[in-house]
Amino acid sequence: MSEIQEISTPQDSEEFIASVGIGEILSMLPHRYPFLLIDRVENIIKGQSGTGIKNVTINEPFFQGHFPGNPVMPGVLLIEALAQTSAIVVLSGFKGEDDFSKYGVFFMTVNDVKFRKPVLPGDTLELFVKKEKSVRNVWKFKGEIKVRGTLVAEAEFSAMIYKRD
Repeated sequence: MSEIQEISTPQDSEEFIASVGIGEILSMLPHRYPFLLIDRVENIIKGQSGTGIKNVTINEPFFQGHFPGNPVMPGVLLIEALAQTSAIVVLSGFKGEDDFSKYGVFFMTVNDVKFRKPVLPGDTLELFVKKEKSVRNVWKFKGEIKVRGTLVAEAEFSAMIYKRD
């Protein structure tokens, strides 16, 4: 997969959100510790792209068993962090038009996953997601994860947006 290119939108556009912090993430996603895997999302172009940030610490509960003495963040959690970032990108597009808290996101598919380097305690993940297409309530994304500018993982994935009862 080629490197994800930023979509060019002026920062003064209504489509641009500079940053969504943890408080707003908690209002948009049902995930809670220990399964909330993003700390903030930056440079959001509503419904199109964004960059999630996750600070990985040795205190993460999965490091106790993956792997003791050689802690490595599980790949499946890296992909989940991409999915959570894309959910914020999608749901941020509903803000103002409709209350985003009325919607949820279900992960559907994961394809072309590549893990290139291990993620270790002390790393800061940059989770780049970009919408490839959307048809009705199904959204397809490409994602890349970098640590200090080095690609550590990438994937294509899709999710379904649903209205909560």
